[in-house]
Amino acid sequence: MESQEQGRQSFSKHLTQSEAKDRIIFFSYTDVAPFFEFQEGYLFFVNVTDSLGKAWTFIGTFYTNPEIGKYVSIKWPQFSSVKGLKANDEVIFTERPRRKSEAPWKKFKLVIKRKIRLFGQDIWGELK
Repeated sequence: MESQEQGRQSFSKHLTQSEAKDRIIFFSYTDVAPFFEFQEGYLFFVNVTDSLGKAWTFIGTFYTNPEIGKYVSIKWPQFSSVKGLKANDEVIFTERPRRKSEAPWKKFKLVIKRKIRLFGQDIWGELK
């Protein structure tokens, strides 16, 4: 899913049970094409800042599968463990501008939202 947030592009999804368990997330390449140039088997870094301002680095890989097409996997075992990510949590990567002193690769702000039940209603709260 692609949207505009404060003039910046983002991509997001809800975690599946296996993504939460295995601490790896998969995106169809069409979801992330505006951000990354596809290179089969290529490893790349995904630098993010979480809601608390802490910096994290994930490792992404490009793949092609004859049945599902091009996709990207992002491994984030430490982040997933520390944040206690669960199935159905929504992850939102929002691109942020690169500062002059930073490395040339893409930077993102990462927001995690979890559905909680409050006073009989389901609401989405931001996970810190």
